[in-house]
Amino acid sequence: MSVLRITTVQSELIWENPKANLRKFTTLLLPLAGKTDLIILPEMFTTGFTMKPAPQAEDGDGNSTAWMRSVAKDLNTAITGSLIIEEGGKYFNRLFFMHPDGREETYDKKHLFSLAGEHENYAAGTEVKIIEYRGVKIRPLICYDLRFPVWSRNVQDYDLLLYVANWPETRSLHWNTLLAARAVENQCYTVGVNRVGEDANGFKYAGDTQVVDYGGKVIYRASGQENVTTTVLDFAAQKKYRSKLNFLRDRDEFEIKKG
Repeated sequence: MSVLRITTVQSELIWENPKANLRKFTTLLLPLAGKTDLIILPEMFTTGFTMKPAPQAEDGDGNSTAWMRSVAKDLNTAITGSLIIEEGGKYFNRLFFMHPDGREETYDKKHLFSLAGEHENYAAGTEVKIIEYRGVKIRPLICYDLRFPVWSRNVQDYDLLLYVANWPETRSLHWNTLLAARAVENQCYTVGVNRVGEDANGFKYAGDTQVVDYGGKVIYRASGQENVTTTVLDFAAQKKYRSKLNFLRDRDEFEIKKG
């Protein structure tokens, strides 16, 4: 596929209330049937960015993943976002990518936000994940991962770099700058989906959900309020750009150590 329709969902999140959040997203997504190929939700989209995982955690076959599977099937689209998952006595900030046929793929957040104590409450992932969907190679990452360019470096020749986040308004400049940087250095469409509103800890979120093209140009940015936007990504144009300015050919070789 040379194009992919992606829908970014910038929303407020109801604190530690999965049922209410799922009801809300069901209403927001219903009009998208047949109109998109991929729906992208924020980080921890059923709870907000809580450091109390035990009461909110589900297993991999919980209500939230069942909901994602149902949405993917009913709307004939993939859907992605992260959830709190318990596995093997540990908690993970885990992104699910649900295909329309019900098949799921996952990525566990590698860089845990130590300033909020995320590393004390969740286990870090170690695996690089590349998702192939409708001819597009997607690299999914979560929030704080954005600050670490080595982890996202495009050595797998992926086409789309994707971040889901709960990124606070006080560091919006960093969010906007780093998304553009990741797009330029990896020569790929880069999408950041963030929440808006205020959480129970008093942190405010401006959103700034955006799509940045392979040359660093912001195609669209939504700030300050809830927003659902569908954007068409043209991968033939991206391929042409890479061919003309083949900076990736000269990238450094390195090995990422696990742990």
